[in-house]
Amino acid sequence: MPADHTPHFLNPSRRQLLGASGALALGGLLPAAASAQSAWPAKSVRFVVPFAPGGSSEIVARSTAAELSKTLGQSVYVDNKPGAAGNIAMSEVARAEDQHTLILGHIGTLAVNPFIFDKLPYDANKDFKPVSLLAKVPSLYVVHPDVPATNLKEFIAYVKKNPGRLSYGSAGNGSAGHLAFEYLKMTAEIFMLHVPYRGTGPMMTDLLAGRLEASAVGAAAVLPFIKSGKVRCIATGSAKRLPQLPDVGTVAEQGFPGFEMTQWYGMMAPANISAANLDKLATETAKAVKAPASLERLNADAAEAIGGTPAQFAQFIAAEQERWKKVLLRAKVKPD
Repeated sequence: MPADHTPHFLNPSRRQLLGASGALALGGLLPAAASAQSAWPAKSVRFVVPFAPGGSSEIVARSTAAELSKTLGQSVYVDNKPGAAGNIAMSEVARAEDQHTLILGHIGTLAVNPFIFDKLPYDANKDFKPVSLLAKVPSLYVVHPDVPATNLKEFIAYVKKNPGRLSYGSAGNGSAGHLAFEYLKMTAEIFMLHVPYRGTGPMMTDLLAGRLEASAVGAAAVLPFIKSGKVRCIATGSAKRLPQLPDVGTVAEQGFPGFEMTQWYGMMAPANISAANLDKLATETAKAVKAPASLERLNADAAEAIGGTPAQFAQFIAAEQERWKKVLLRAKVKPD
């Protein structure tokens, strides 16, 4: 028989051998390739804060971002984007599609704005997925030293003797301070005039000068003035007394059981985030807010670290929306 002159690369046995070898090589590469594609985050993560730099929001966001940068394997950086009561930033992040943009949720953007704006450029419940409730910052009820009241009961009695003659200030209509005082007014059945300002700074200037009688302010902004005696704290909105102010009773223990008024901050992701990425982010965020360095920063600001699950945060948001809807409608709060 004539010799077989078929080229080796067409020989069936050689083709089978090469095919098997190629499959093995490709099989070895596939897991690595799939792992690379599924790894998240694949680049720096942008954590948007819908407020100007400074204050409790900055402390909570930067503390969390610093710890997440250690565990996620990518830098997590804070990007302040203030304006329109947080609506500008919320709208932008709601449309983000890169899986690497997050936002700091807040009592205002998630539980207040939906009920005071006739139309919002975002849907607080549909455009975002809760990640974790990060921290609560208590509102402190303070008065100018000229007000003859050393505690909440004395203050309420004084206001009732002078209906409509006293005023309180806030950082603006719909701000956390506005809500805090309206909630107290409704609970204690007192009447005071509201003076809205464009920010906590201008309001504090008038309170310190005696042009306002009272205010409700986040702990970070007012603790130094309490310590120096420039304002007097008559009650805290926290569930229990603060270590920084051990002699000041809570609103609840001064005659109004169950009363709690805190500013709260949580991480939110655009609704299109994948389930796997959300799970990973939620797990690491809950750890980050309870890390020693983060706790130290938050405690200095009288903030309480929480770090719950997405489901717990979702339930919390729903409860806050229900609570503040009633207060806002009764107080007829409208944006500036």
